[in-house]
Amino acid sequence: MADVLSIYDPAEDLVSEDGIALFMAEALETGDAAYIANALGVVARAKGMADVATKTGLSREQLHMSFARNGNPSLQTVLAIMKAVGLDLTAKPHAG
Repeated sequence: MADVLSIYDPAEDLVSEDGIALFMAEALETGDAAYIANALGVVARAKGMADVATKTGLSREQLHMSFARNGNPSLQTVLAIMKAVGLDLTAKPHAG
């Protein structure tokens, strides 16, 4: 009997504000711009892409393009989306 694989979307499990904040904090700690952009896209899907589009003034297509594999959202776009999903971008000194 063949195993059946299902598609997993982490956005479905991001149901609390604390969970979303932790998810993004861990993504930011990687320092990997593509990974961070992808994680922000997951958060946007969790919050509802249409709602995020309305709050940012960006189209859903612009949001999807920003978070595509080769997407490269501008800092302005990242900040607008962070605000729309209820997150702040903060800085802290490097450890060490």
